[in-house]
Amino acid sequence: MSSILYDAPGPVARRRERWGSIIGGLILLGIIALGVYYAHGRGVFGADRWDVLFDPPKGQTAADVWTSMIVHGLGATLRAALVAAPLSLVLGLVLAVWRTAGRWWVKAPAIMIIELFRGLPVLLMMFFGLLGFGWSAFTAVVFGLTVYNMAIIAEILRAGLASLPRGQAEAAYAVGLSKTQTLFTVLLPQAVRTMLPSLIAQLVVLLKDSSLGYIVGYAELLRSIQNNGQYFGNAYYIALFVVGAGIYLVVNISLSRLAMRLQRGPIKGAPAAPADDEAEAAPTTATPGVRP
Repeated sequence: MSSILYDAPGPVARRRERWGSIIGGLILLGIIALGVYYAHGRGVFGADRWDVLFDPPKGQTAADVWTSMIVHGLGATLRAALVAAPLSLVLGLVLAVWRTAGRWWVKAPAIMIIELFRGLPVLLMMFFGLLGFGWSAFTAVVFGLTVYNMAIIAEILRAGLASLPRGQAEAAYAVGLSKTQTLFTVLLPQAVRTMLPSLIAQLVVLLKDSSLGYIVGYAELLRSIQNNGQYFGNAYYIALFVVGAGIYLVVNISLSRLAMRLQRGPIKGAPAAPADDEAEAAPTTATPGVRP
């Protein structure tokens, strides 16, 4: 079975790919082993470097440490992401629709907004909101995340609309739909479904970019880890950062898995109509004694 872009690999190519995967895996395991050996030599795996997670010093309890990271740190990260993500999606959709306008002088402002905010760093936008407008750290973080990601999402949706066959719009016009009806009932649903993995990936990027908020004074997860490290001592930074990395991985992987389920859910539940050739090839129930 061949692909549209390239032929399926033959026996020799598959053998080379197999050996390449084995050799690459062994090299990766070797690098990990060297890293573990180096860390062990520096005492990273000693119990005194990890007891901050279960028996912290300075009169604190493990519940205090975990509460500061999970409840306060992760809670602040999710709060900023949950506000910025819907705003980015809505504004990105508006910009994508605006950019599909027929006349150039109508869609030119949308193109300028997309190109402007897509080319500016997220952190710069956060500082602009914090220092330029005098907003709180939370509002500045949400502002930076929103204006950057809305431009990226608008480009993702525009690419999805451009990837659809022209026959989709022509068929909609043929049955009497207006341009607006065609866009919102025919084209946009297909574009969103096609670009759903890219949209979810961008939302994951939005969640990770919220860690830049610690630079503008927002007490998110990374700031919580830094505060614990400064309070308990530099020896505990490794343990705290490992926990922080694990929290980010769990949240982002869960979001990606949810996107995969949403993407294939409607298709799996929809009844599949038999194809014409399958209907013709279906066996005919013959009456006994009558030759079909």
